[in-house]
Amino acid sequence: MKLCRYGAKGAEKPALVDADGALRDLSGVIADLTGAELAPDALARLAALDPATLPLVEGTPRYGVPVAGSQKFVAIGLNYADHAAESNLPIPAEPVVFNKWVNCLQGANDPVVIPRDSKKTDWEVELGVVIGTRASYVDEADALDHVAGYLVVNDVSERHWQQERGPTWDKGKGFPTFGPVGPWLVTADEVGDPQQLGLWLSVNGKRVQDGSTSTMIFTVAQIVAYCSQFMTLEPGDIITTGTPPGVGLGQKPEPWYLKAGDVVELGIEKLGQQRQEFVAWSREAIG
Repeated sequence: MKLCRYGAKGAEKPALVDADGALRDLSGVIADLTGAELAPDALARLAALDPATLPLVEGTPRYGVPVAGSQKFVAIGLNYADHAAESNLPIPAEPVVFNKWVNCLQGANDPVVIPRDSKKTDWEVELGVVIGTRASYVDEADALDHVAGYLVVNDVSERHWQQERGPTWDKGKGFPTFGPVGPWLVTADEVGDPQQLGLWLSVNGKRVQDGSTSTMIFTVAQIVAYCSQFMTLEPGDIITTGTPPGVGLGQKPEPWYLKAGDVVELGIEKLGQQRQEFVAWSREAIG
């Protein structure tokens, strides 16, 4: 089942995507797609609906953040060995955990604002994990039971702030608009094995990332179990799980980064695609 939220910012409505790819409005069934609607019994009720009985959404509306009210946007770094190598960093013995601020979350195709004076804005296609039931001190064997579904994430990063302004990665990861997610959440039962998904990213039509979640250092189950040891994961929380090689930082013969007017397209097998135009900073642009 594919679930999403559509409409103008701040006025999104819940919907599901039917077998023909059309949006079906769920606002007569649920008020919004929040963490509470991601529990197994709540998802089962939505799955039991006949999409043909739901109102058809006409046109091509904007996709918003698929889940409303996420409390945490947790990220994992250096989770592909070849990406660690292109970053000139060692393969981690434990997951590298940092935060993306929740208010950087935005729709899959919304413009991304390059920070003021930035010269090193970069891209990262990643598999996002959405928590469905509270997870605290869970074992790896049970970790996927707490996952409601998966989505595409572009972990947009400003490398100067991430790497050259002290040891805290968070500073380069949570600028306004740096968290495109979606376009929809695909439930875990439809995705199957999260370690068998192809993922890719292109800049201005040039393919720069092409990988598979099968090459992750730490699996989704390991990541969820690990994070649950020192934080309580709540329904609606998002964990983004690292990127394969091919980011701007790792380009040869020298790094290259995003500028205003560039278009980034990315996608993950079974989870859909995103498209963002990168725009120059202004107070109006960041809202």
